[in-house]
Amino acid sequence: MSQNHYQVLGVAVTATAHEIKLAYKRLAVRYHPDKHGGSTQFEEQFKQVSVAYQVLGDPARRAVYDYQLQVVARRAEEARRQQQFRQQGQHVYGVPMPPPVPLRTRPPAGAAERHYRTIPKQKPKFNRRDYLLTFGVFGLLILFMLSVKVTMDHVTAVSNYEDGLAAYVNSSWGTAHGFFTEALHFKPTYTEALQRRGEIEQFAYQNYRAARTDYRAALANARGRTAAQLWYRLGQCHSNLNQPDSAEICLGHALALDSLLSGARLARGETRLFGLNAFEAAIQDFSAGLRLRKQQGRSLKYLTYRGLAYYKLGNYAAARSDYQQVLLQNPRNGQAYFLLGRLAQREENAGAACEFFRRAVTLGYSYAAAAQQQTCP
Repeated sequence: MSQNHYQVLGVAVTATAHEIKLAYKRLAVRYHPDKHGGSTQFEEQFKQVSVAYQVLGDPARRAVYDYQLQVVARRAEEARRQQQFRQQGQHVYGVPMPPPVPLRTRPPAGAAERHYRTIPKQKPKFNRRDYLLTFGVFGLLILFMLSVKVTMDHVTAVSNYEDGLAAYVNSSWGTAHGFFTEALHFKPTYTEALQRRGEIEQFAYQNYRAARTDYRAALANARGRTAAQLWYRLGQCHSNLNQPDSAEICLGHALALDSLLSGARLARGETRLFGLNAFEAAIQDFSAGLRLRKQQGRSLKYLTYRGLAYYKLGNYAAARSDYQQVLLQNPRNGQAYFLLGRLAQREENAGAACEFFRRAVTLGYSYAAAAQQQTCP
């Protein structure tokens, strides 16, 4: 039987390219004709080695050659099997075949193995990994559903708030209140919706308790100037509910967050004047608030209140100055004439007091009529 190329080089079928190259070099040196005086025997072996290396040294040709060897091996195995199972009397080329080699098999099965046995059903058993995986899938599903719900609620709340804001601008208080309430149904912590609904309750409906509730809820998530504005509104509600102490605290919080909030400062001055009888503190608040409002024009109401605070402290000159400033900006202000009359009464100037009361009555200030009757003959 002729040798294959692996056998010629003396290497295994699984040999690497490096091993094949080393084997070729070794045999080429051994069988080179120059070392054997030109002997034809070694020359033939040298050619076989060269041919074997040309095939096995090229990866592509080697792959084809290996496949051919496998085909030949399978055919030989198939022929061997067919030869093994020939009948006893069969002759090959006129020569009887030898008896086949007995196959090695296990002993015959016993009676216990010659019937089917029912395999008992086993209940599936969950291990720790299975439980974790199941809980993880359910957890992700719940998180996904919650995220979808939160997103949809947010979108619906924003849409209702924008509709309510449009109605708020147009002074449609009932429509705006309904939209803000619907927005808060989907997003209870919506700060802007709480603030706007509170303003409607405060200014349109005079429902100060409901407004106070909305402002307090909005303060939970408010920051900066928004929080200052909410504290200011909350202080106004407490003031309208005759709770001056709480009003002063809330307005103080508003000014701590935004010291330039003139409305909060003037409102605190009003609370200190009428609710707490803190006249000096009220004058400080009125003065600071009026300075902040210079660019928008002075507020006659708070000028009058500051004059009244000066009057309560006995500083009649400062009080008269404030009342006169009010009359310079609004000569038909009957209240200012009435307060000047009270000031003249305190200074025991009955003639001036009667004149001021008369002007106040002429301008339609009803409270001056009783004072005129009591003072003037």
